[in-house]
Amino acid sequence: MSKIRQERMSIQIQRILSGIIQQGLKDPRIDGSQISITRIDLSRDYSHARVNLSILGDAEWQGQQFKALQAAAGHIRSALAAELELRHAPELEFRLDKSIEHGIYISSLLDRIKQQEGSNTEGETP
Repeated sequence: MSKIRQERMSIQIQRILSGIIQQGLKDPRIDGSQISITRIDLSRDYSHARVNLSILGDAEWQGQQFKALQAAAGHIRSALAAELELRHAPELEFRLDKSIEHGIYISSLLDRIKQQEGSNTEGETP
């Protein structure tokens, strides 16, 4: 399989999974508006897909959402196969991705530094 085709398939799977998680799950434990798929790592033979997820909220909320998604993995995989019109959908492995959360934290630190520098320069008289 070509690398370009594999990349296109990963993007298509990411788009479809996002839609399934946002609107296609009827599980009340899952809040699709708080879940983002950051990346899909697809095996060469399309049999296995690592789904990197970012879940907004505290650690307890993230754990609950993650467990509920893992419990719904079979249903999500069936819905993915139907959308892709494939006989065998890839096995889904969910992983929690903290990169967005880490980026927000770094941004808030930079904002604090900027505010402190602004308040230090205002106190000085020329």
